[in-house]
Amino acid sequence: MSLYLHALGHFHPENEITNRFLEELDIGTSDDWIMERVGIRSRRTVMPLDYIRETRNRNPVEASEVALYSHAETGRLATEMAMERAGISRDDIGWVIAGSSRPDTLSPADACNVAEALGIEAPAFDMNSACTSMFVAIHTLAAMRPEAVPEYVLIVTPETLTMSVDYADRSASVLWGDGTTAAILSTKVPSAIEILGTELESSPAGREKVVVPLGRHFFQEGRTVQMFAIKKTIRLLRRLQASFGKDPERSFRFVGHQANLRMLEAVCEQCDIAEARHHSNVANYGNTGAAGAAAVISMEWDQWGPGDDIAVVGVGSGLTWSSFLLRFGEAP
Repeated sequence: MSLYLHALGHFHPENEITNRFLEELDIGTSDDWIMERVGIRSRRTVMPLDYIRETRNRNPVEASEVALYSHAETGRLATEMAMERAGISRDDIGWVIAGSSRPDTLSPADACNVAEALGIEAPAFDMNSACTSMFVAIHTLAAMRPEAVPEYVLIVTPETLTMSVDYADRSASVLWGDGTTAAILSTKVPSAIEILGTELESSPAGREKVVVPLGRHFFQEGRTVQMFAIKKTIRLLRRLQASFGKDPERSFRFVGHQANLRMLEAVCEQCDIAEARHHSNVANYGNTGAAGAAAVISMEWDQWGPGDDIAVVGVGSGLTWSSFLLRFGEAP
């Protein structure tokens, strides 16, 4: 079945957690320490900076009460950008699917909150797979009968992971940022961008390696998870290279899960991806979970054109890993 991407949109909150800000929290970190290990300069947060300074976010439940944006609001902002790019209105959207690492509400579905904020009256439901939520939704759509899917589907990945971070823990504090992406897809209406070669795998035996508990702080086995992410990203990227990367008429590019810059650099080195063919935003926005990879492509939206192939790879808790290829051609 053919699956087409019509547009992407993104949103990042304005409050910025710089390395200097983290240094001032006096948690045993510095710009040099952070840049050497993860290569991240800054991140965005939905929380007030003064709140983080004063409380170190000791109580993640309180963070929801002080947050400047909800998932409904960030989802609306990202979707409005995507709809404008796609040239469609809210009335054209037949399904709303949302997914993230920590939904605002378990009931109703985050997708219902986003749909209500947009004024969309359509089936709305969640597909939560943490950092691979966008990938899981795309893989599922690609496997469905076209006649069972409405003309346009909206996939939204709102992430406010900073609300789960203990800002007395330097290992977690340096990684996470907040952001939201929105994608408009169709199985019926062609566009200039086709989605090809979707893959999805999981190993639930590793489910305890990355956890965002309800009402408590994020936890991961950092070294174990990083090595897992590098290994699985290399495997998926090499498969996409073998299938789509040998055409001299096309420009093969890579966008990975925005976990940290050093992890992505290791992947590029192993897979022989030149710096000019690797696209990321993690250095300036941190790890934004399910929103990361799609936000990179959205932020560079106007630079893509016919002949571009973008290999997109995601990894996340579960443990889950997934990939697909965006093939840019001429507009129909």
